[in-house]
Amino acid sequence: MQVLIVDDSRSSLAFLGHVVGALEGVTFETFLRPSLALEAVARTQFDLILVDHVMPEMDGVELTRRLRALEAYRLVPIVMVTSDNSPALRVKAIAAGATDFVNKPFDTTELQARVTNLLALRRAQIELADRAAWLAREVEVATRHLVAREEEIIWRLARAIEYRDGDTGGHVSRVAQISSMLAGALGLSPERCRLIYLSAPLHDIGKIGIPDAVLGKPGKLSPAELTVMREHVSIGARILENGSSELIRTAELIAQSHHERWDGTGYPDRLSGTDIPIEARIVAIADVFDALCSERPYKQAWPIADAHREIVSLAGTHFDPSCVAAFQRMWPEIEAMLTEPPEPVRLAG
Repeated sequence: MQVLIVDDSRSSLAFLGHVVGALEGVTFETFLRPSLALEAVARTQFDLILVDHVMPEMDGVELTRRLRALEAYRLVPIVMVTSDNSPALRVKAIAAGATDFVNKPFDTTELQARVTNLLALRRAQIELADRAAWLAREVEVATRHLVAREEEIIWRLARAIEYRDGDTGGHVSRVAQISSMLAGALGLSPERCRLIYLSAPLHDIGKIGIPDAVLGKPGKLSPAELTVMREHVSIGARILENGSSELIRTAELIAQSHHERWDGTGYPDRLSGTDIPIEARIVAIADVFDALCSERPYKQAWPIADAHREIVSLAGTHFDPSCVAAFQRMWPEIEAMLTEPPEPVRLAG
């Protein structure tokens, strides 16, 4: 444990240093001038400080106040050494941050006892802080593991959805990336962008409940078949309902509402405008755009430029105009992503 002693009297410094230095496991530094002591605390972390009250450069109260202003010395015990026993001084010193007082003339036994007790307090503070830091690190590691597992589950489900839908070309991965881009362009926080990125792959999870004959039909769906196909949003919402994590709750919103339209002509609830969750409005654009650019059993892939024009033309009817504006701002990055596809998401196993 390291002790700092500040006193403008050489004899007092010598005495205090002798008493403190006699304690086991304690080292000390002494300073005649408070300004030099302040320089010392900037380079050394002391565990206890003894300050004289009356000094010509600045008094002990002011020095205590300046020490307490330093983050590293918010909790370090500071002892005021003084021959003034007036209540007024003690109130000022305590207000400045003094922990205890030692009276002149010194009593060696009392001084050693006070220093020993205060260093024990400081040692306990350090041990508690170290324990808290260790716990924080352990929680951080555990959280990272949980997040990684959560992400792995999401992407494995997304892979299953793609196979069920007859598409192994990375549609859900591209929808996730485009959705994240749009969310960022709309000014959403990095945390919400990540939530949307991880929730978007589950937007069509309800298709696992749609019959193969409808899901893989190469031609146009009949009105009855179209009704069956549209049930995938409600099925998806039921699969994801009552989630305990924000990620699953966000995925439920997207699964339920990504086929709603800005003008209220979508399904299943005919929501319009901002009644549609922003997450669903974002994913709707990413989903339709990538679907247009992808080959399906019932259609050829559109040229990227044509799909881009289609999205822009549907602003204010099918899509939220602000989301389309974000799509326009991010178009160079989206076009580059489709021209040079990124590495697919790789899972363990």
